[in-house]
Amino acid sequence: MPDGEDYVLRPVMEGLCRYESVIDGSLSLADIARLNDALDIRDENAHRAREAANG
Repeated sequence: MPDGEDYVLRPVMEGLCRYESVIDGSLSLADIARLNDALDIRDENAHRAREAANG
């Protein structure tokens, strides 16, 4: 997405928050960053688990 909007909308698309919370200011950019960090950790852990399971 243009201008990094995917970073802002990723938590919405993953169901961690509502779009309205992003656009009305209920969530700060720090909140969005924290949610993205959590998603990155989840994805990395899943990747590592798959690698471990496959030998």
